[in-house]
Amino acid sequence: MKAFLNVESSATGRRWVGPGLEEVRMAEALEQATGLPPAVCRTLARRGVPPQEADSFLEPKLRDLLPDPLTLLDMDKAATRFLTALNRRERIAVFADYDVDGGSSAALLLVWLRQMGIKATLYIPDRIDEGYGPNEAAMEGLARSHDLIVCVDCGTLSHGPIAAAKGADVIVLDHHLGAETLPDCVAVVNPNRQDETGALGHLCAAGVVFLLLVELNRQLRSQSVTGPNLMEFLDLVALATVADVAPLIGVNRAFVRQGLTVMAERKRPGLVALADVAGMDASPTSYHLGFLLGPRVNAGGRIGKSDLGARLLACDNPFEAKDLATQLDILNRERRDIEAEVRELAMIQATERGLDGPLVWAAQDGWHPGVVGIVAARMKEATNRPSVVIGFDGEIGKGSARSVTGIDLGAAIHRVASEGLLIKGGGHKMAAGLTVHREQLEPAMARLSELLARQGAGDMGPADLRLDGILMPGAATIDLIEQIEKAGPFGAAASAPRFAFPDMQILFAKRVGTGHLKISFGDGLGARIDGIAFGAFDGPLGPMLEQHSGARFHLAGRLETNIWQGRKTVQLRLEDAAPTR
Repeated sequence: MKAFLNVESSATGRRWVGPGLEEVRMAEALEQATGLPPAVCRTLARRGVPPQEADSFLEPKLRDLLPDPLTLLDMDKAATRFLTALNRRERIAVFADYDVDGGSSAALLLVWLRQMGIKATLYIPDRIDEGYGPNEAAMEGLARSHDLIVCVDCGTLSHGPIAAAKGADVIVLDHHLGAETLPDCVAVVNPNRQDETGALGHLCAAGVVFLLLVELNRQLRSQSVTGPNLMEFLDLVALATVADVAPLIGVNRAFVRQGLTVMAERKRPGLVALADVAGMDASPTSYHLGFLLGPRVNAGGRIGKSDLGARLLACDNPFEAKDLATQLDILNRERRDIEAEVRELAMIQATERGLDGPLVWAAQDGWHPGVVGIVAARMKEATNRPSVVIGFDGEIGKGSARSVTGIDLGAAIHRVASEGLLIKGGGHKMAAGLTVHREQLEPAMARLSELLARQGAGDMGPADLRLDGILMPGAATIDLIEQIEKAGPFGAAASAPRFAFPDMQILFAKRVGTGHLKISFGDGLGARIDGIAFGAFDGPLGPMLEQHSGARFHLAGRLETNIWQGRKTVQLRLEDAAPTR
C-alpha cells in the first residue's frame, strides 16, 4: 500500500498508513445512510460498524451488552456463598491487588457491603515486602478472624496461600491467565481460566466483580430484597477498565461510557477529591481516567502505602477523601521523579544490548519495584517491542513486562516460569509480572526472547502511524469533536481516530514545560488550530517544528477539546509531522 501523503519516514521515523479501500467504501456507505460527517463515518468504519448498526453503536446501552453473569464458571457458587455470608452477617475480608483494578474491585465490594449493613476488612499487600497476590502469612492471619475471604484481581495462581487460609472460605474474582489447575477454594470466577470460552476475556477484575454484584442483586430481588443501585457503581468499573488497559470492546465500552456519565455527577467523594487535586476542570473522559486519575490511585501501591487508593475509592467522607487524595497526589509527583531516573538508565542499558531483537529488557540493583512497570511501558512505546524491566534487591529481582499488539507476553512468561527459569511469573497478553533469581536472569531473558520470536516479535519495525483521513482546519470544529466522541470511548483496542492536516504553515512554535511543544498552524486561508505535542523534545519532532524556518508540514494527531477559563477551543494532540515534499 502506498504511504499516506507519501510519508515513508516521518519525524518520528514512522511510515504513515491510511485507510484501505474496503474501509473507504464502508465509510462512504455510512455517510450516505446516516448523513454523519465523513470524519465520524471513517471512525465507525475502522471499528467495523455497518450502517444499520450505527445508531446503536453511537448510543450503547448497558442492558443490551451486559452478559448473563452465570455464563462465567463458578459464578453461581460465588454468589451463593457470598449471600450466605451476607445473610449470616459473617466476617468478610477483601484481599486485593495494589493497582487501580484491584483498588476499584475492592471498593466495589466494600461499598456494596456497606450499603447492605456490613463493614468488611480491606487487605492489600505491600508491593515491596509482600509482593503481588495472596501470601501464606496474610491469608493465615485473615482466616483466623474472618469467615470469608474474597480475593480480587489476584488469586488464580495462589494455590499455597489459599490452602493456608484454614478455617475460612475463599472466593477468587480475577482476570489473570490461569494455569491448568485452580486453587482449592469455593469458587474461581475468571474469564481467563483455561476451561473458559474466552468470550469475556476482555474484562478487567472490576468488570468481573460488577457481574457478581449483578447476580447478587438478582438473587436478592428473588427474595424480595432491594440491593444497591449498581448504575452508581459504574464510575469505579470505568476507572479500572481504562487504567488496566482493558480492550474497549463489547460490554467494556458500555461500562466506560456509562461510568463517565456517572463520574460527571460528582457523587463519589473519593473520585471528586482526586479529580480536584488533579486539576480536572472538564467533564471526565477516558484520557482523564488513564492519565490523571489512574496514576494517582496507583501511586500508593507503587511507592507509598498500598491501601491508599482503595481506601480513597471506597471513602464516603469528603474530608477524609480530600486528605487521601492529597497524599496520593504527593506520592504521584515523587513517583514521576523516580520513574524518570530509572527510565533514562533502563533505555541506556537496553540500547547497548540492542533494540532490534524480539525483546528489550533492562535490570539493575535498587530500581524501585513500583516504577518498573511504567518504565517497561515507556520502553515498549519507544521500541515497538515487548519490554521487561527488573529491579534487584540482593539476589532476587522483581520485574514488570509490557507487550505490543499481537504478542501474548503473559503466556510466554508463564511458560518460562513453568520451566523453572523464573521463581514465578504470570499476567495477561499485554502485561505481566515476574520474579527471577540473579543467576537465572540471562537464561530467563534468552528463553523469553526465543518464545517471543516464535510469535513474530523480532520481525517488527517501527510501528506505522495509522491515520483515518485528511482534515482541514476549517472543518475541525467543537461540534465535530463531540460527534466523534460518540463513537468512543477510545482506548485499548479502540484507539481515537488520527487525522492528517496536509501542507500546513507553522504560525507559532514554542517549547513549554519539560520538553513539550506548543504550536499554532493554519492552511493560509484564515483558519488556524492550536496544537500540543507532549514530550516532543525527547526526539526530533520538537526541534524540527520549533526551527521550521517557514517550511510547511503535514501534521498528524488526535483532535480534542481544550477548555480554558470556561471557553472551549479545538486542539490537536500532535503526534507526528513530516516536511511537505
